[in-house]
Amino acid sequence: MTIVDRARETQATLAPYFPGLILCVTIAAAASFLSEHYGGPALLFALLIGMAFNFLMEEGKAKIGVEFASKFVLRLGVGLLGIRITMQDIAAFGWRTPVIVAGLMALTLGAGFVAARLFGRQWRFALMTGGAVAICGASATLAIAAVIPHNDKTERNVLFTVVAVTTLSTAAMIAYPVIFGALGLEDREIGFLIGATIHDVAQVVGAGYSISDVAGDAATVVKLLRVAFLPVVLMVIVLALRGQGAGGKVPLLPWFMVLFIALSVTGSAFSVPAAISGPIELVSRAMLVTAIAALGVKTSLKAMLAVGSGHIWVVVFETLLLLVAAIVAFEIFQPLG
Repeated sequence: MTIVDRARETQATLAPYFPGLILCVTIAAAASFLSEHYGGPALLFALLIGMAFNFLMEEGKAKIGVEFASKFVLRLGVGLLGIRITMQDIAAFGWRTPVIVAGLMALTLGAGFVAARLFGRQWRFALMTGGAVAICGASATLAIAAVIPHNDKTERNVLFTVVAVTTLSTAAMIAYPVIFGALGLEDREIGFLIGATIHDVAQVVGAGYSISDVAGDAATVVKLLRVAFLPVVLMVIVLALRGQGAGGKVPLLPWFMVLFIALSVTGSAFSVPAAISGPIELVSRAMLVTAIAALGVKTSLKAMLAVGSGHIWVVVFETLLLLVAAIVAFEIFQPLG
């Protein structure tokens, strides 16, 4: 195969991604322009503008590129954030932070079983929604679904949970910074609570950096700490359900978290020149704005309003409990004090 043939093959492979990626990049550029000239957070602008183009997802041509931007581009952008967050920054959170995060996760998972029983739902649904709210949204839902025994309702519950947590995460991305700000907290404290309470990584990043870099860095560190607990939770589930048809492999740390840690360790051990760290930070920020634009394009107001009433109360209960418990735990234990 000649170089020309390889180039054509590569172009044919990548071509389906272009419409969606170009759409998201254009929205991100418009959001950045509005932020620079009129004030306000670029990430929030990207989300809102993106939602206006949701109809393009239904036509199909943009879908594959938008999905790519909302997943791979987001994760790569989060991973590259490690260049600006050193191990010293992470250590500054102290030993109380992982203990509080673990406690909040355990409380949320337990509350999922209580809520499921109250609203007449099965334990599988309780595990998926509790894990989604406690750990990392849709990613945790899919991971948990992979290691529990399936029944005729599993696919429906997975789809519902993904839609519900994405909807609530999007609402939280807008509402939580306002709620935490009304408590009179500093940016780093708000970032801690955002990272400890919002479900999906994308919305955590969006909410944190819509306030400030300090809040965004804190939110990212705390959120990735929650993500790091996912393999532990999956291992517990596999062991607890052993003999009941549970299967699947317990995944290692997500690749983007490995990248985040590697860059963070590198930045802590060596003095990375600004000529290197600066462009990486710029690319990371551009990727995050693009990913949030993709999230907006994927967000259907119709689907948000059509979410069922029975299942949704379980997720709402878990979400509100996590929010209140995080605020109470923060006030009592003062992890940043």
